[in-house]
Amino acid sequence: MTRELHLSVALGSAGPRSAAHWTGLVQLADLGALDFVTLDDSLDPADGDGRLDAVAVLAHAAARTNHIGLIPTVTTTHTEPFHTSSALATLDFVSEGRAGWLVDVSTTGEAARAVGRRAPAPAPELWAEAADAAEVAARLWDSWEDDAEIRDAETGRFIDRDKLHYIDFEGPHFSVRGPSIVPRPPQGRPPIAVALDAQQRDARWELAAHHAEIVLLDADSPAAAREARTELLRRAGRDDLRVLIQVTESPDRLPELLADWHAEAGTDGFHLVTTDPTEELPAVIHDVVPALRARGLFRATHTGRTLRDHLGLTRPGSRYAVRTEAAL
Repeated sequence: MTRELHLSVALGSAGPRSAAHWTGLVQLADLGALDFVTLDDSLDPADGDGRLDAVAVLAHAAARTNHIGLIPTVTTTHTEPFHTSSALATLDFVSEGRAGWLVDVSTTGEAARAVGRRAPAPAPELWAEAADAAEVAARLWDSWEDDAEIRDAETGRFIDRDKLHYIDFEGPHFSVRGPSIVPRPPQGRPPIAVALDAQQRDARWELAAHHAEIVLLDADSPAAAREARTELLRRAGRDDLRVLIQVTESPDRLPELLADWHAEAGTDGFHLVTTDPTEELPAVIHDVVPALRARGLFRATHTGRTLRDHLGLTRPGSRYAVRTEAAL
């Protein structure tokens, strides 16, 4: 039986065009039943002028799309995990369960000077900090149990305080008590994505193994992709990890290339990296996607509602609710 693949697309950085421009591209990806889009962001002024905030742009697109997953890049450097978790939870509410988070760090002196909070730090230190930020965000998303909201107008009770929890995180980079100021997101926890290089086994691999549910993998051969996926699953000790190979190929060659790699690499799908999404995305949706469907490799339509549905990921329960039930 042919195993369907997951398919997503990178739209590049959110700027300098309007939010309406980016929303039009997201709508086109939604039409093609892609799993998700990613939208890059950066704190480095050298990365371009007039750049829009990726979370805000995708929030604009969320109200104008129906099924497509929305994954902004949010750097953990020069930002607070409490604010990051709140922004992504809000995006998950606005999109009714379609948000994710592509974790990144800011390594340059230009970014440090632009924000003015701290000096640049070595990449390994920043990725260790990113792992702590991902842990804090997950705990904050769990800090409200699913039924914590009462919303009883007659009694004036909005929440059940017994179902809100302090996370009491203490680490070398953050000290966060919680709970979150935003109720638990529709997906429980928006899936975390990390971009990795199959050949560069750096600190990002530990972050992916412990916190990610989506890996965007650079690999130069199907064999390298297969070996990297095997290693990631071994490190993670779980099977709720979707590994998508990042591809920089022209649309006319994609159907055959993706079919061959999918058969040989054993990975879960592909993340198409565009250099000019305005020109390339229509070809992906109108030519590549139908060709993959004709091969039995891609679904005809979205069959679920949330990003977790698209990727076949279960919705996690709150870790604090489990502890409360165990105590009873």
